[in-house]
Amino acid sequence: MNQPDSHPQFRYFDFVLAAFVTILLLSNVIGAGKVAEIDLPAIGLWPFGAGVLFFPISYVIGDVLTEVYGYAYARRCIWAGFAALLFMAFMAWVVVALPPAANWGNQAAYEAVFGQVPRIVMASIIAFWAGEFVNSYVLAKMKIWTRGKMLWSRTIGSTIFGQGVDSALFYPIAFLGVAGWTNDLVVQVIFTQWAIKVAWEAALTPVTYAVVGWLKRREGVEIFDTETDFSPFAKTER
Repeated sequence: MNQPDSHPQFRYFDFVLAAFVTILLLSNVIGAGKVAEIDLPAIGLWPFGAGVLFFPISYVIGDVLTEVYGYAYARRCIWAGFAALLFMAFMAWVVVALPPAANWGNQAAYEAVFGQVPRIVMASIIAFWAGEFVNSYVLAKMKIWTRGKMLWSRTIGSTIFGQGVDSALFYPIAFLGVAGWTNDLVVQVIFTQWAIKVAWEAALTPVTYAVVGWLKRREGVEIFDTETDFSPFAKTER
């Protein structure tokens, strides 16, 4: 069955969509603002963005969406996530900008957590949009090339490309030219974050197999995007 649009009554698609958007927003709210540090053997202290611990889960869910429901439905989820990110960024700006009550003394802490640098917000949204579409496109194409076999090869392969685009866009847009961020540091962080995200994807492969297998059995589908319009702006009928 080639076209996901011929199966409009998916039982679990809305739940997967909700999980995708939830993880995406949490990764930006909880993890984006904190820089953590670990002590690596023979390397020493190594800083990393805390969001890297669970942001890759959104890519795993993206893989599940494309593998089970096809590129067209994954495209719907990416646009939903994109809109949610824009709305979250706007509302965070509005709430932080509201004048605090005279007897409320937590404005500085609130700004530290939810105050967002516009350049970083824009970098995050652009990188997410481009990276997710690359991830979904590569996985859909690889599914056709592999004839639906070797799921691990396309989940990891698509993440290599998708997360590569994500990291290559986010860090230069967000930090290139910023005080304290040398060109070498930007490049170092790009490759570090990319490697960690791909490693996370590989580590979660058994989970991906279990979820994909369960959803395919429940939905009764095996979709190949042989006739799909891969434009990010194509209309998805439902």
